[in-house]
This record gives sequence, structure tokens and C-alpha cells, in this order.
Amino acid sequence: MTENQPEDPILRSRERARSLANLGKRCGYGCFGAAVIVFLFHYYIEGSSVLTSITVALLIIGSLALAPAIILGYAANAADREDQGLPHGH
Repeated sequence: MTENQPEDPILRSRERARSLANLGKRCGYGCFGAAVIVFLFHYYIEGSSVLTSITVALLIIGSLALAPAIILGYAANAADREDQGLPHGH
């Protein structure tokens, strides 16, 4: 955008949605990575059931963060493709 034109509120909200999607993806994949590390630690060290609960909790939290983030990211990209007049891909 140039300095003379006002910023489009649709593009601004789409960029905000894209940044939220990226944050959700980082949190979700981070939880999955932490769950793998905790699981391996539990497997090799033979830890308590607390580590199993932590692993399951991290997997659930990661799934709850990642699923909407992926959908939101695809929606923002699809809206960009629609604005550019590109095919839908379906």
C-alpha cells in the first residue's frame, strides 16, 4: 500500500487472522514436541504416571490449539487466492 491510500480493514483483519494462525501453529506444534520429549523421558527413565498425564495433556492442548489455527491459516490463504482471481484448488 502507498502512504496516500488508507489501509483496507479486510486486509488488516486477514493479516490479524494469519498472525493468530501462526501463533496457534507455534503453540500446537510446540506442545506436540514437548509431548514427544516427555514421552521419551518417561519411556527411558520409567517415570511415574504424572508424566503420562502430562504427555496426554500436552497432546490435547496441542490439538486444541493446532486444529483451529490450521483452518484459520487456510481460510486466510484462500481469501488471498480469491482476491487475486486464482482457482480454488478444488
